[in-house]
Amino acid sequence: MIRAMRTAASGMLAQQMQVDSLANNIANSNTAGFKRDHVAFKSLLYRTYRDPGALTGQNYATPTGLQIGSGVEIGSSIKQHQQGDMDPTGNELDMAINGPGFFQVSLGNGEFRYTRDGSFRRDATGSIVTVDGFYLEPRVQIPEGVTGLTIGADGTVSGITPGGDAARFDEILLYVVPNPAGMKASGANFFQTTASSGQAVQRTAGADGAGFIRQGALERSNVLVVEELIELIQAQRNYEVNSRTIKVGDEMLQQVSQLIN
Repeated sequence: MIRAMRTAASGMLAQQMQVDSLANNIANSNTAGFKRDHVAFKSLLYRTYRDPGALTGQNYATPTGLQIGSGVEIGSSIKQHQQGDMDPTGNELDMAINGPGFFQVSLGNGEFRYTRDGSFRRDATGSIVTVDGFYLEPRVQIPEGVTGLTIGADGTVSGITPGGDAARFDEILLYVVPNPAGMKASGANFFQTTASSGQAVQRTAGADGAGFIRQGALERSNVLVVEELIELIQAQRNYEVNSRTIKVGDEMLQQVSQLIN
């Protein structure tokens, strides 16, 4: 009975972590560039009472074994990097990537982060920055007084100078990561590369599979709230069933104690 209660408790803990992950997905359903998390379960160790194929007599072997598992745990959480829908905003510095690329952002301390959130602004020097003031890298600077700012699908930045001339000012580059699922989420819509993800490689937008840039739009979260709610209900039911298992185990243990005493 004690083993059953511990096994069920592991199920409750795993379902609680599943609910935590689903809650985070739902909370970020309107966060630009957010990628949903999927948790994967794995079974815990088994206690083997009899191995499959164990000899039971001369020339006789069991067709099946006898093993009892000890529960479940969360094996991993995986970022789902499927493309989100495009949400037009009309802001000339909002950018969405149609493809697998990332924007590179400098934290100012020699470290870089990567994001799909294209909510950019222009600071006092004309540099393109995030809403928190971190520079888009390689740094892109727009001269003062420029109007009709245009960001092409290939990342070229152009506009009309104060003198009325059309000019190309800079280029926004994208970065691709060999294994995006191996990146570490670090908050503020940022990811950082790891040994599992591989290093980010600089690419020209629209070339080498980096994806195209769409000006005046943001990529929506790829969270589908209805699907999250379905999984949430399933997790709740699994939690309740495991709780019931603990209650049954406790009742059986009480009966055994009464018989012994």
